[in-house]
Amino acid sequence: MDVGLGIIFQGTDHRRSDLEVYQNELRLGSMAESLGFQSIWGVEHHFTDYTMCPDVLQLLSYFAARSEKLLLGSMVVVLPWHDPLRVAEQVAMLDCLSSGRVILGLGRGLGRIEFEGFGIDMNTSRDRFLESAEMVLRGLEDGFVEYDGTLVRQVRREIRPRPHKTFRGRTYAAAVSPESSRIMAELGVGLLIIPQKPWEVVSAELETYRGVYREVNRAEPPAPIVGAWTFCHEDEDHAREMAVRYIGGYWRTVVEHYELVGDHLGRTRGYESYGRLQEIASADGGADAMIEFFLGIQVWGTPDQCYEKILEIRRITGAGAYNGIFSYAGMPWDDAEANMRLFAREVMPRLKELDDVPLGLPPSVSHSAA
Repeated sequence: MDVGLGIIFQGTDHRRSDLEVYQNELRLGSMAESLGFQSIWGVEHHFTDYTMCPDVLQLLSYFAARSEKLLLGSMVVVLPWHDPLRVAEQVAMLDCLSSGRVILGLGRGLGRIEFEGFGIDMNTSRDRFLESAEMVLRGLEDGFVEYDGTLVRQVRREIRPRPHKTFRGRTYAAAVSPESSRIMAELGVGLLIIPQKPWEVVSAELETYRGVYREVNRAEPPAPIVGAWTFCHEDEDHAREMAVRYIGGYWRTVVEHYELVGDHLGRTRGYESYGRLQEIASADGGADAMIEFFLGIQVWGTPDQCYEKILEIRRITGAGAYNGIFSYAGMPWDDAEANMRLFAREVMPRLKELDDVPLGLPPSVSHSAA
């Protein structure tokens, strides 16, 4: 089982400057290769202290130069906020800079503040994502972009530098709604799972995705990648205390950033499945109950407990890779580093021994652009 490191640059502790957050998160990220992580992942968010990484591909360019073997994962590039032509160019360039180490993760976004900031109607996000993803993925295979859609229109142009190997088998999308899972299967991409709902629901949606994937692509889908908030400590009671404080603290930032106390998602086209989540979060005591639920689907505890929780996630999802996020919600830097180092020393070697097909990258494939 492959193991990656996610860094998210939360600025929610206002005693820290944004520069300090960046310096310390980059310091943690720079340890990834020496500690044995096989990949490093960044996220994309805008305008708030929820996570302060507005350009995940730029971040990954930094780690392309800082490392020799780390795979470089986007978790995710939010396509409706971008010109898809520029995304295709930037991805092709990063893949050349890193000699083919990119794992491309795509998504469609959920934060109303971000859609409004870019002047994008959130009701169009699903259609924008689908058209943009089709254009980008086709362009990265063919070496040129061209599209005539309802929202995305692009005259034929070459991508330079040319894509030098296929992105099939190394493209994933974040899918948290049944409708999105079907779209990902039809696009032929794998799933990137960020735990947000009961695992039995995730399992059922995965079966739907796999069925559509086999029907459309006449092949088995790639194993999912799971990313989760992680806290590892030798003392079980201390691990629980820190998980409640910081993983629970992270969930509070989710509620604030995505405005889960409210009802707008249930009234937004393409986000109807989030309506129930908003109802629960808005109910009396709902926020506290959701914290306990969120803690229950993340990974924390002693090294043995963390390992067993990841094994259970793997059993339910068939995940081929696990990405741990170790620093969040203003956790002291020393605690975040100790958390990451203990996981790398005591948990990661056991995960790597699991008999899975490694994430890896497909062999080089020549591209021709007519």
